[in-house]
Amino acid sequence: MAGRGRVPGGIAGCVLLLASLVGCGGPSASDDQTAAVQRVLDRRATAVLDRDRYAFLATGAPATGRPATGAAEFDNLRAVPLAAWSYRLTALHRTGDRATADAELRYRIRGYDRAPVTAARTLRLTRTGGRWYVSSEVPAPGANEQLWEQGAVQATRGAHSLVLGVGQPQDVLRGLAHLADRAVPSVSEAWGTGWPGHVVVLVPRTLEGMAGLLGASTAGYRGIAAVTTGEAGGATKTPADRIIVNPNAYGSLGSLGKQVVLTHETTHVATRDRTTPATPLWLSEGYADWVGYRGSGRTPAQVAPELGRSLAAGDVPATLPDDADFAFAGDAGKLARAYEGGWMACRMITDRWGEARLNDFYRAVGEHRERAGAVEDALKKVLGTTPQEFTRQWRAYLTAQLG
Repeated sequence: MAGRGRVPGGIAGCVLLLASLVGCGGPSASDDQTAAVQRVLDRRATAVLDRDRYAFLATGAPATGRPATGAAEFDNLRAVPLAAWSYRLTALHRTGDRATADAELRYRIRGYDRAPVTAARTLRLTRTGGRWYVSSEVPAPGANEQLWEQGAVQATRGAHSLVLGVGQPQDVLRGLAHLADRAVPSVSEAWGTGWPGHVVVLVPRTLEGMAGLLGASTAGYRGIAAVTTGEAGGATKTPADRIIVNPNAYGSLGSLGKQVVLTHETTHVATRDRTTPATPLWLSEGYADWVGYRGSGRTPAQVAPELGRSLAAGDVPATLPDDADFAFAGDAGKLARAYEGGWMACRMITDRWGEARLNDFYRAVGEHRERAGAVEDALKKVLGTTPQEFTRQWRAYLTAQLG
């Protein structure tokens, strides 16, 4: 889902200050102003980490009778346990005593994030008495909102989870923490313990709040109960994952549905290190559903009703679901059949080859860095079959289980 950056490496050659902005050679007035703005951002970051409201507000424009700049956002962060918070200035656009700064905000939640969340920010500044002050700070155009920009954040800790919510009753947050605490050991039992073993769950006030956290429109997520953000890749590149709940859709589920959703999303957190661009969505989503329903006692007819109806009408899918079939904004029935088809493929693997082979297959696909040949190679090495034969077996399995 949402990509996250990392801190650039060291600087070589001539001494550079904010290398993306300043070239080699003697300092200029522009260089001085760039450095001055970066210092303001550094003070702002230190104030956030130190929970020093006075120092934070001192980085804002002098009072003019209006509420202090950023006061609400600073107060909204009070319950969030921060381990790191910093800004990296990437561009500065000046017109006299006014400026607009583009910056990367990086932050980590203490005890949960192995790598930072990175958010693109736009800051407007004014210069008064020779000093720069922040007039406003907002997400950069097209960038995601942060939860604290939607209201005061409430925090509920579980044994394996941290639930952060805005505008939600405490019993809702406690319920999510309880379900997440059940999901984590379930995922570890299926996948193994080689992952951090905890999750961060974000619960905005509304569907619109969820869309804001994802930097997306509401249309594609109206019927989606939750999503997991993060960047596929190896362990050294994996940034902080967040499970983001759609309070409208999630709240309409029954107790089993809520548990399946939390376990499904927790599986994405656990498997992130082994999920790469080579991993097709039928496998990543099908595996997450397989873990979600594992041990529930639910039958294929109960879990895959849309596929069952298609088979009853004589429509047996010719191929495994394509990535495009998983588009949230597409046809709801097609989306359901895509998830069900992926789940049935993973279920078939466990029925015929065992759970250990399913895990080995998932990891083997993810060892590749591109899609071409990844599934074919893993099918051959782990399951001793070919894509054509696997698809034939899957179609027959659908008919046997759902026909």
